[in-house]
Amino acid sequence: MIRGVKYKRLSHAVYCCDYHIVLVSKYRHKIFNKGVFSYVELRLKEIRRHYPQIEYKAINHDRDHIHMLISIPPKMSVGQVVRIIKSNTSRGIKEKLLFLRELYWGTDGIWSDGYFVSTVGINESVIKQYVEKQGEEDSGQAMLDIG
Repeated sequence: MIRGVKYKRLSHAVYCCDYHIVLVSKYRHKIFNKGVFSYVELRLKEIRRHYPQIEYKAINHDRDHIHMLISIPPKMSVGQVVRIIKSNTSRGIKEKLLFLRELYWGTDGIWSDGYFVSTVGINESVIKQYVEKQGEEDSGQAMLDIG
């Protein structure tokens, strides 16, 4: 294992699957003020109660999109997690905030259809060095220090 990385454990897996996800408001409407974003954060906490394996490491917003640094277990796909987040936040926001229900009347939600995702983690050169050193150290028990 690589020292400095926080791994999570499931019954048959040890993992570190972190992603940068960006969700954009439908039609790029500038809907995310402090109040709306606070409600989105509240809904995300509610989602986490139902899916405790999903961990939000950082969340922030601009006026027309939201950034999340999120840890997802390997048994869930990124697309599945994005669907869960989009459907739950959209439904809750349209129920709670009348001006958004009116703004997006006749549409299926507040989010654009797509999303941006990028993996986050150790850079390629560190992984390459770790792989190349396998078998050279004390029976594979040595750890590569990245910090």
